[in-house]
Amino acid sequence: MSEATQTTPEVVWAQRSSKTDAEKNYIFLTIAAPDVPDKSFKLDLKPTSLTFTGHSDTKKTTYHVELQFYDEIDVEKSQTHHTSRDVMFKLRKKEMKEEYWPRLLKDSKKMHFLKTDFDKWVDEDEQDAAPDDEMGGMGGMGGMGGAGMPDFSKLGGGAGGMPDMGGLGGEGEEEDDDEEMPELEDEEAEGEEAKGKGKEEAEEVKPAAKIEEVS
Repeated sequence: MSEATQTTPEVVWAQRSSKTDAEKNYIFLTIAAPDVPDKSFKLDLKPTSLTFTGHSDTKKTTYHVELQFYDEIDVEKSQTHHTSRDVMFKLRKKEMKEEYWPRLLKDSKKMHFLKTDFDKWVDEDEQDAAPDDEMGGMGGMGGMGGAGMPDFSKLGGGAGGMPDMGGLGGEGEEEDDDEEMPELEDEEAEGEEAKGKGKEEAEEVKPAAKIEEVS
């Protein structure tokens, strides 16, 4: 394979830290390498480094990247998940402490291909308040679809509440209104009847007054 066909893939990362919970002390790393089949996938993961090489026939290129980590990771406790679009890693930090790594790589030089994964990044002082699915990060390793299910169930719960809302604001109130309407009609009828009687009495009084004046 010629050097002209080699490409450095984009790498994004985020992290969590914990001094007491190993499950919350990891690096979340994603290498963008679309259309790389398993047979063309090579990975060398060590405590202080990661080397990835993957060839794509459709893209007619070979993705290659080498990373020297800022600190050590626990290879045995780390996870990898390969998809048709990228390769995802949940790398367990070997040393457990509250502080974040200041950077991903040992070399402080800025790398053009390396970026922050803002979708998964949480500031160090706010990570305890992060939702469990974000803290899990690699929830997709057990099945990407599973991570989204809690959200659908929450939406379903909200929708499930609608019948109750309908019961409170729908038929029950209409029945009450129907019961009250006849009373309103009776009151209006009584009012009209009272007005009618008042007019009749007034008409009867007026002629009497005129007769008295004439006599």
